[in-house]
Amino acid sequence: MQHTQERSLPIPDADSAAHSARVAQHVRALMGGGHISFAEYMHAVLYAPGLGYYAAGATKFGQGGDFVTAPEVSPIFARVLARQCASVIATQQSATILEFGAGSGQLAADLLARLALLDALPERYEILEVSADLRQRQQSLLAAAIPDFVERVSWLDRPPAAHRGVIIANEVLDALPVERFVRRTDHVAQLCVTLDQDRFVLQERPAPAVLAAAVAQIERDISFTLPNGYVSEVCLAVAGWTADLAGLLHEGIAFLFDYGVSRREYYAANRNDGWLRCHFRHHVHADPLLLPGIQDITAWVDFSGVAGAAAAHGLDIMGYVSQADFLLHGGLSEELGGFTELPLAAQLHLSGQVKLLTLPGEMGENFKCLGLGRGLLKTPDSLAQSDRTASL
Repeated sequence: MQHTQERSLPIPDADSAAHSARVAQHVRALMGGGHISFAEYMHAVLYAPGLGYYAAGATKFGQGGDFVTAPEVSPIFARVLARQCASVIATQQSATILEFGAGSGQLAADLLARLALLDALPERYEILEVSADLRQRQQSLLAAAIPDFVERVSWLDRPPAAHRGVIIANEVLDALPVERFVRRTDHVAQLCVTLDQDRFVLQERPAPAVLAAAVAQIERDISFTLPNGYVSEVCLAVAGWTADLAGLLHEGIAFLFDYGVSRREYYAANRNDGWLRCHFRHHVHADPLLLPGIQDITAWVDFSGVAGAAAAHGLDIMGYVSQADFLLHGGLSEELGGFTELPLAAQLHLSGQVKLLTLPGEMGENFKCLGLGRGLLKTPDSLAQSDRTASL
């Protein structure tokens, strides 16, 4: 692979460049003079202790980082989600909210603040966070933003054995390592990472049985064989992640937010080269071998695969909707009730936030919410209308 994106990206500062060099050296050591799978590369540059993108100390979220998530765009996102959480909490005597990968902590802060106003605070708010750096940032933000409720928040090193209440995973699935593959006429090849004159490059290798089987299943599901030379990715880790989720959710609902599509859309013939994306200083590009350790690497989510794994492990598919529909049917109009009473500048600012969250060309259509439940009698309003489950 040629590094065609370098000229269009910002130049990293000296400290970031030095850190990236250390991460690259770590990856070379993992190779041991040979190669590693793309999934192993992605895991190393994102999660290697003290080195990976999510394990080191650089700012990731917001205007000073590499990308912006919905909770950073506007508290409106959390306020609408809080309404959905409140409806679940009302059905249980001691409900807990569990958030996977809480990012900056902004979502937790805004959720708890709104739940307090709705008189629906959970007994506990648990955060499963693998990054020590992000955990510290979350603790600082929550202590400052919601001092009256911060005692309800606890941080976990591993998922609980059992959970009743609400589970939230906002932009978690897209960061699971993926395998890259090439469909050849008579076989499937795995794309691995190796070195060419001290630069990382992709190299085809015979696909291991588990990857070849996954591609074969994809082709059965979409009812055609992918064309020769077709490049894409598949997240083999999502089945295990979903199985773990199903194992711990004894009663309640999980809201999974991410950018993604159905399997037929994901592996459409015109989507050669897949859905992998990289983020560096708010620049989006498609070369994951650049800037190891200091750029985010994500892949859009195959929501059909998530829903299939969830159903196989006994979870109910509560609904699959766009982010725009989730917000519009989940209480957005109620949250904007005092809009006309705001000063003009505040109206314009809030209007811009809502547009970014809901317009099809922004986050409204690309981002979806998949609701998975167990033991609930009523589907939340946000998932009950405009449901696209039949498309999965």
